[in-house]
Amino acid sequence: MIFKKKKNINFLNLTPVHNKKYTETNGRVKIRYPKFRAKVLQSLIPKTKPKDIVINLDELGTEVWISIDGYKKVSTIISELSGRLGDRIHPAEERITKFLTMLYTHEFIRFKEFNK
Repeated sequence: MIFKKKKNINFLNLTPVHNKKYTETNGRVKIRYPKFRAKVLQSLIPKTKPKDIVINLDELGTEVWISIDGYKKVSTIISELSGRLGDRIHPAEERITKFLTMLYTHEFIRFKEFNK
């Protein structure tokens, strides 16, 4: 489990924050992050090749990503998207928490509460 160092954490009470650059094109989010963390390795990429890896989110992933504003708790995001998307996102809590866990694991988001 990704939160095993933190005891008694309720995932629904966490506040997600974007941790990577992103763009929105044609109603879909594209998350961008560098191919290499080290500046030396970044400089070795030929100028004709992109320096970033791009992740294209689907419709539901885009809805979740856009809902992340650094103020809303996971529970609020779930209830808003459940109301707006209805059966298309059923079971909402399971799908959204799994998606946010994956984003956190790959460092695309962070949680405000862990920086205190």
